[in-house]
Amino acid sequence: MPSGARRRGGPHGRRVEHLVRAVLKGYAIGPGTRGREQDLSREVLSFDTRKTRVVVLGGGTGLSTVVGGNSQAVAWPDRPFVGLKEEFPRLDAVVVTTDDGGSTGRLLKCLPMIGIGDLRKSCLSLILSRNLQRTYRMTEKQVRDVVLLVQRIFNYRFPEKTGSLRILKNPLLAAPERLRKKCPSPLASSFRALGAYLSPGGQGPTVNPSGHCLGNLILTAAIFRANGGRTDRPAGLGAIRAGLDEVARLIGVTPGHLHAATSTPGQLKFRYGNGVEVYGQMKSSLARRGFPVERLVVEFSDDPSVSVSVVRAIRKADLIIYAPGSLYTSIIPLLQLRPIIGAIRSNRKALKILAANFWIQEGETDISPGNEGRGFLVSDMIDAYNRNVTGGVRDLFHVVLSANLEHMPGDILRNYALEGKMPIHLDRNRVEAMGFQSVEAILFSLEQLEHTPVIHHDAEYFALAIRTLLFAKNSNWGLRERSHRRQVKEQRSLRRDSGLLSLPHSRRLQRRPLLCEYLATISEELAEKDFQQQSLKSVMIDLAWENRDILPSHLRFFCGARVVSARDWNRSTEWDNVLGYYDPADRYLKIHRQLIGNPKQLREDLLIALGESLLGNYIESRRWMDSPFAERKEARFYEIRLGPAGKRESFLSDRQLHDYLKLARMVPDETSPMIYRLAINNNEGFLPPGLLFGLMYSWYLNDAYGGLMEYEMSLLRWPPKSLIPHQAKEYIRRQALVTFFRTEIFRHQEK
Repeated sequence: MPSGARRRGGPHGRRVEHLVRAVLKGYAIGPGTRGREQDLSREVLSFDTRKTRVVVLGGGTGLSTVVGGNSQAVAWPDRPFVGLKEEFPRLDAVVVTTDDGGSTGRLLKCLPMIGIGDLRKSCLSLILSRNLQRTYRMTEKQVRDVVLLVQRIFNYRFPEKTGSLRILKNPLLAAPERLRKKCPSPLASSFRALGAYLSPGGQGPTVNPSGHCLGNLILTAAIFRANGGRTDRPAGLGAIRAGLDEVARLIGVTPGHLHAATSTPGQLKFRYGNGVEVYGQMKSSLARRGFPVERLVVEFSDDPSVSVSVVRAIRKADLIIYAPGSLYTSIIPLLQLRPIIGAIRSNRKALKILAANFWIQEGETDISPGNEGRGFLVSDMIDAYNRNVTGGVRDLFHVVLSANLEHMPGDILRNYALEGKMPIHLDRNRVEAMGFQSVEAILFSLEQLEHTPVIHHDAEYFALAIRTLLFAKNSNWGLRERSHRRQVKEQRSLRRDSGLLSLPHSRRLQRRPLLCEYLATISEELAEKDFQQQSLKSVMIDLAWENRDILPSHLRFFCGARVVSARDWNRSTEWDNVLGYYDPADRYLKIHRQLIGNPKQLREDLLIALGESLLGNYIESRRWMDSPFAERKEARFYEIRLGPAGKRESFLSDRQLHDYLKLARMVPDETSPMIYRLAINNNEGFLPPGLLFGLMYSWYLNDAYGGLMEYEMSLLRWPPKSLIPHQAKEYIRRQALVTFFRTEIFRHQEK
């Protein structure tokens, strides 16, 4: 089979020699190799990989790009038959299923299913010319037209508010008429049948196409049709397999080689360095916590199911590749599936390669957990695997493949830096001290930079680097590969010496409801409430979806929401200028009319008011008192008297309320536990406990909506050892506030 590296437009000549030499230099040093670059290149390119069994794991654009080129790119149909799929015919791709953004997120809101978006990207990139020629008896020129047609259909995105049912019923309408005429009749009929299945009057669940990616809907229709149209439970392994294989056959992908990692829906939970723990992959990419991610845990709706074919493919693989992509959202979720991690560790013969990313990802890898003052390094990626995978990094991979950034044009680096994107550098000495071989090579196309100033993995360069690594492992070129025993010893010492503890083997998976069930419960809780404007209810539902740490029970302590005009706004501005609050007198959330034209502030202040409502009617009375001490005339006391525990309507128990008030710096009266006071200088600012609770609630969920609290909590960025005693006490109090909200309000279980 001809190597993809020798195809027109890919690396050739001196580029091949340089890449092969760079890879061998990192992996193999032996006498007689110097000066033989051309000979080595020929041997690498002629090395037979047809029987090599390969498993590549990942998700997102990274996985799809290395297996077959970035099929999201406009120019992809010009060179669609590249990458790992061409170099290694016996290729299996295992795809993460915990995405919750975009079109995938819209589907998860209404259907019990796994995240489908990453499967769509990989399915498109896995198209093979020979499959299309065999299925539809067409020429190579006709194949190119069909590939372009399928790309247009799969990547077509319906407008946000005007999704056309006409295009859903006939997906070919998403492509130009010239391409529609080139579509084989069986393919056209199948696309129409799948689109009609989700349309009104179809046999499957009806889906409003607005905002959706058409390829996602086609895959969803195939899976639910294979599941008999049932929407009372998620599709099982068999239905997902059948649905994927049906679409694969239609578009020229070899069936049985694209796998969902699990058929069980799940979602991601992130734990940050400040103790905040929140749900959501999409949210993690948007939030700017200012703290590194410490932990990632996948919580499934049930015990996750992994297919026998996935486990078998991994156990028999000669080569296991972790594709480049989002560290915490593309790879680590796969490695928290016990059958998958067990199969990887049990395979002692495979060469296991971790492909490092080019760039940091804001919200995930923009801050190093070990040293927040430096950029994210390759060793930080390995540390993340060690912290978040049961049993650590033992037997996960042998080689780390990184991009050589020395030849990256300076103006490109500058432009990326202006966008906040910095490269992930290889710190070779530490990586090798951890027990891994490090290999650097130019994995991006210098030729492509002449046409577009965007740097990403080039499918052909990447495939050639992998081919070279496999050649080196299987050849007799003076390898400096460490012995397995020595690697394991060093990888175990990594966990001990770095102070990083990987997830224990005995950790039980925490179950979560299906996302569509969660949203339905939220909608039920809000259904009977009195919203003066129905748009406010929609905003509340959206806030709950974006912040799924909001418990349905958080919505039970207010009656509705009202918009208050500026003339009738009588809330004191002595301590704050927040334009949303909870009024315990009538149990309504009050929103200033000014917020209606400011969506971001409306969402923020609604969250603050919702947080305040959790305290309910906890206060019986409040007052200001002058200082009883003559020498302290400039001080006064803020005093509250709690209502009787039996008459309170509050989310907090009596014990939780008393704990919170102490964390809010309120001091209990020595003679009456129902009275709390706080001494305040007349010129000192003050956060009443109700407002503080609302601000903390909003900040904890999403600091983008809790900016008013960011200053107060910024002390947590400082190392405790660098603080003076007064600051250290405040640090402890604020950290305790975070812990209180994590465990008592949002009820995340301590691990």
